[in-house]
Amino acid sequence: MGLRVLTLLLVVCAALSARGGEALAALDFREVVRGAKDKVFPAVVFVKCVRQSHEMGKKQSVEVAGSGVLVSAGGELLTNWHVVDKAIEIRCLLFDGRAFDAQAAGADKDLDVALVRLALPKGTGPLPFAELADSRALRAGDFVMAMGAPWGLARSVSIGIVSCTRRYLEGNSEYSLWLQTDASISPGNSGGPLVNTDGRIVGINTMGVIFGGDMGFALPSATIREILPRLRGKGDIEWAWTGLELQPLRDFQRNVYFEGDEGMIVAGLDERCPAREAGVQERDRIMAVGGQQVTALTDEDLPDIRRMMALVPVGAPMQLDLQRGGRTERVKVTPRLKGKVEGDELDCPRWDLTVKAINQFDNQDLYFHRKEGVFIFGVEYPGNASQARLMRKDILLEIDGQEVKTLADVRRIYEQTVAQVDTRSRALVTVMRNGLTRQAVLEFSRDYDRE
Repeated sequence: MGLRVLTLLLVVCAALSARGGEALAALDFREVVRGAKDKVFPAVVFVKCVRQSHEMGKKQSVEVAGSGVLVSAGGELLTNWHVVDKAIEIRCLLFDGRAFDAQAAGADKDLDVALVRLALPKGTGPLPFAELADSRALRAGDFVMAMGAPWGLARSVSIGIVSCTRRYLEGNSEYSLWLQTDASISPGNSGGPLVNTDGRIVGINTMGVIFGGDMGFALPSATIREILPRLRGKGDIEWAWTGLELQPLRDFQRNVYFEGDEGMIVAGLDERCPAREAGVQERDRIMAVGGQQVTALTDEDLPDIRRMMALVPVGAPMQLDLQRGGRTERVKVTPRLKGKVEGDELDCPRWDLTVKAINQFDNQDLYFHRKEGVFIFGVEYPGNASQARLMRKDILLEIDGQEVKTLADVRRIYEQTVAQVDTRSRALVTVMRNGLTRQAVLEFSRDYDRE
């Protein structure tokens, strides 16, 4: 038995001993762990995907592996978005050795969650599955188990405690807080279940720290239960978007503190967003949303409020009660569909580069310079683009004298130039790099893939 697990057992036994010998005799913690594991382990799935990658300057097929957990007898499983993102093939290995092809039925990058359905042959009986518990019942110090397929291994279980039930992670907590645990979450555990001692799912393992101690983060089951019907029904959560940037009343990170203990502050507004169009202003204090009072004292209070506002019907007016300059204002904001949070990609093999559409949510630094456009996503080395000193994140303005605004523009120009390669094998490329315009001559007479 490992030293860490033995220490946990000693802690539990000591706690039980303090309650009396009868409690210790009535409950063997090892049996509790074993019983919870036996309930969920048959539902744990090893997920292997072939995904298309454009990061290295050309389209490549890459194998990735992760974990999942069955949540219905009909073959539905939960995993992470990053496990099945851009997958062209998904294969799943069950506990009993059966393997099935699968398809992503719904996914969301913001929460890093995906719903996958197994392609079950006709006549396949019901599959073992695990139930989603209410993670809001968890308390720091509760024992949990992280299950999955770490490092590409078939499956395993690690034990630990819940270190924090409401962990806010800057840049990763737009719509949900995280469960923090010291149960080991290694690469490959992504998408596997975090399980309580009752043998029910309290979270989906998503992020882990490999070096510097055992620290992992799981998406709470309470959040999953809220959005799962949308993934099942529409394949998409369909977040509503207002363009509001919210700030708590006690903003420790920015060292900014506001008077009072009610409401939350509008820290900023996106350009041409629904909230700005409705008359919301920076420094407004939002007191109620749709008639429901809201308060964000600290960062930890923001994700639940953002999620509540983002799950309202798109296109339906949402009432905001504001305080501005000592008076009360009431406005109606009509949210828009947030839509894609990542641009599409395109491979240009003869140029030895890949391009990607600028997206407001994924490429804010580029979106600042160009609201609609295309940038160089990857450059192959060696290759024609690298010889022309084109670089990743260059925004394409013109190619061969033709303006570039969309991926369709790039595809059209690429096909034209490649069709003429025998008679004309160079093009003048105008790009924007760090806000400055540059020009480069792209010579593509060489076919590096054939050399």
